[in-house]
Amino acid sequence: MSVMVCPSDLTLIGDELSIGDVIRDIIRMGPHEEPLHVLDLDDVVLKHYGWCAKMPRVKPFYAVKCNDDPRILQTLHMLGAGFDCASKGELERILGLGVDPDNIIFAQPAKSVPSLLYARSKQVLTMTFDGAVELEKIHRHYPEAHLVLRIRHDSQKVRCSLGKKFGCEPVRDGPELLRYAAELGMNVVGISFHVGSDCEEHEVYYDAVQVAKGLFEYAKTLGYKLTVLDIGGGFPGDNNKPLDRFAVAVNAAIDRFFPADCNVRIMAEPGRYYVASAVTLVSFVESKRVVKEVQEEDGTECTIMHYYLNDGVFGTFYTTAHEAQPAIPIVARKPGATEYRSMVWGPTCDSVDLILNDWKLPELELGDSVVFENCGAYTSVLSCRFNGFALPKVVAYLREGTWKLLQDMIAAPASSTPEPVDSSTEGKLLVTHEAFTPLAEAALSV
Repeated sequence: MSVMVCPSDLTLIGDELSIGDVIRDIIRMGPHEEPLHVLDLDDVVLKHYGWCAKMPRVKPFYAVKCNDDPRILQTLHMLGAGFDCASKGELERILGLGVDPDNIIFAQPAKSVPSLLYARSKQVLTMTFDGAVELEKIHRHYPEAHLVLRIRHDSQKVRCSLGKKFGCEPVRDGPELLRYAAELGMNVVGISFHVGSDCEEHEVYYDAVQVAKGLFEYAKTLGYKLTVLDIGGGFPGDNNKPLDRFAVAVNAAIDRFFPADCNVRIMAEPGRYYVASAVTLVSFVESKRVVKEVQEEDGTECTIMHYYLNDGVFGTFYTTAHEAQPAIPIVARKPGATEYRSMVWGPTCDSVDLILNDWKLPELELGDSVVFENCGAYTSVLSCRFNGFALPKVVAYLREGTWKLLQDMIAAPASSTPEPVDSSTEGKLLVTHEAFTPLAEAALSV
């Protein structure tokens, strides 16, 4: 395919515009009944170029579970990224895009038999395991699979720890599982780990790679020649959390323990990195309640504002309620507006539907907008229609220059490591959230 027709669910904008211009137009046309996820696909493209520039030896396999919007998946496919799938449904989605099975890892250590048989029917070879029962299951239903042993190596500074669910103990259980795989005649090709979601501890990657190296060496004694190292996910994606220090740690580790001439393929499973900053939520105040409370300390009266938005914990803010993901509101500051202690609620009847607890905000009125950045990771995929409220509506935008770039990439031979982009060509390629000057930053206090 040499020329693509722009899909009807994607809006192209001029290269001179920023996503902030789009958001301000949306607010001016509001209020809207549905909460809006403004998807900036330029941000996704920029993240891919940033990854390839900073960790050129590490091929990204995007974690579909993080945000499965079809426009994100199609964009990453056109850019040459691989995909981390965890279910039959995700495999179907990605294969339906025309992704080569070799560009997929079935990174689910506890697979159902139907999903395993489906993977076999589609020749998705590479998959993870972390226990003897899973190994026996694969041996029975997909004996020709290429296996990657997932080990546990937890960071202590993560938003969501995964090691308590997946990953074998590398020193005690790892060698035993490799021996058992050898006895069964299974084809083990590599080692993987996942330090946890939204990691803040870059050093943990270096340590985990070193542990994996030990298992590579042990596997040699069993006759294996491992060729895959999967460093998992956990990379930050918010617009104020750069990748640089993580890239430095990863590059140092793989250059020391897996130098380029060792013929080991390095891969990763970033999810949040690619999409967190790509989505901005535009919500609106639907109702308001003014409460007077008497302070116990001195008996003075205090006004507390309760605002009810058209989005909440059962929509965009699941991770705010369950994983302490911070929600930082951006609101317009009107001249002379008084600030009050405020409670910001979602629209449902459930009292757990609380977005912000006791924050200082200028007084808001019905129909006023409340904007939240960094809403692309684990938001829409976790939303539900509790109380009959609509799911956030996703509206996607892409600059015309980037659209042309993607068309050119489709016409040219595919490459997983695109040529570096001249950062001086700002008018031609990419928009970032740095170009979005908020309407006004709200003064916040806990």
